[in-house]
Amino acid sequence: MSSAGETARFRDLLARRLGWTFADNDARPLSDLLRDRAAQHGMSRGDYLDRLGARPWEAEVNELIERISITETYFFRHGEQFAALRNEALPDRANARSAQRTLRLLSVACSSGEEAYSLAIAARQTRLDPDWLINVVGVDANPAVLRRAEKASYSTWSLRETPDDIRRRWFRSADGGYKVVDDIRRLVRFQRTNVAEPDPVLWQPEQYDIIFCRNLLMYLTPDVVSSLVQRMTNALVPGGYLFLGHTDSLGSAPAGLELRHSHHTFFYRRTGGPVRRTAPAQTQTEPVAAPRAAPAAPPTAAIDDNTYNRALDLLRQEQFRAALDLITSPHPEPLPPRERLLHGVLLAQSGRLDEAIVLARKLSDENGLNPDAHQLLGLCLEDGSAVAEAIGQYRLAAYLDPSFALPRMRLGQLARRQGDDRTAAGELERALDLLSQEDEQRITLFGGGFGRIALTVVCRSELDACGVRR
Repeated sequence: MSSAGETARFRDLLARRLGWTFADNDARPLSDLLRDRAAQHGMSRGDYLDRLGARPWEAEVNELIERISITETYFFRHGEQFAALRNEALPDRANARSAQRTLRLLSVACSSGEEAYSLAIAARQTRLDPDWLINVVGVDANPAVLRRAEKASYSTWSLRETPDDIRRRWFRSADGGYKVVDDIRRLVRFQRTNVAEPDPVLWQPEQYDIIFCRNLLMYLTPDVVSSLVQRMTNALVPGGYLFLGHTDSLGSAPAGLELRHSHHTFFYRRTGGPVRRTAPAQTQTEPVAAPRAAPAAPPTAAIDDNTYNRALDLLRQEQFRAALDLITSPHPEPLPPRERLLHGVLLAQSGRLDEAIVLARKLSDENGLNPDAHQLLGLCLEDGSAVAEAIGQYRLAAYLDPSFALPRMRLGQLARRQGDDRTAAGELERALDLLSQEDEQRITLFGGGFGRIALTVVCRSELDACGVRR
């Protein structure tokens, strides 16, 4: 078997054993790892793969997990999520649990424990009464990081986003760093878990008030994502909360969950009842703006499909004024959303950004769950030098439609511009995966004059320039 074939086999074995997926640019690191591990055991690459696939090999699987896992984390990472946790989710659950006086929280892929301890601190701050039972479970597949989590000792760098008052109250200086106080350590326990495998005790139905599972789904195969999302949803009590990360989304209406917004972040709330397994979820970026309910719209007058398609052709030919005249002059009545979206794109392409922004905001006000309206607004704001707000709009567009490649691509390009190559790589890889299936009309509207092939070339070039693994 060729070296590429052996690497592909190694990749498939890891997917079956761990539920992990790998991007195309992971081929070289995986090939190097396969070579090193085979040499460590005095085997050929083929013999090593045969042994790995034949029967359980726990010690070796542990070594692979430690070598492959990405373990970057810190206390109170993504502060907007912890703001929503402290100010909405935890008070809501504490009120619901007032009779039982208990809160149960789960940190999935907890790494070295910072997230699990952060959850415990947030829960204790919500309910300081000593007779409340607060239980936090942190799970991870990597035994090395769990050993560090048990020690509860951290560097100053791990507390870089920790407010001073929290640092003074819940940490003690030790050995040049910080140690979590015993009052918090007693609330947290850790266990090794591979989320690709069922665990009836861990996933017992309706036991957790809060689950954090952040920036994990993007590394898992679709089948494992689907199973894990189902387990997490069913493991939440009705009214419990699920927080995902910047790279993860279940869309706007996943089974058994309702989308919520607070403190510039999205999260989910369990609606109640058991959830059946659905199609594999897709990972996506977390947005920073809230969808709004659609008010009653005035009567609209649609143009016919032939006229609309002619306007699209004019857009492709960069004849923006002619396209504007075609869709607006015969129709004084308010246009329907499809035509107004095209109108906004044409205004933006014609340099009439202020008008385009007003139109895009109206579209998103009428239907905050319209990803195309948020994509248009992002493009307009970015051209108008409001990059931070544009990023929020792209995140929302991508979040609301996990199949939408173009906002993902813009997020990757902007991350590269800001020097964040790791984030850029994740965004661009996802965009590249989605571009082959991107809607042709969306490419016309939002591709900036580039076709599918040209966008793919640009995306691949940007991804190669990142030079990092996610």
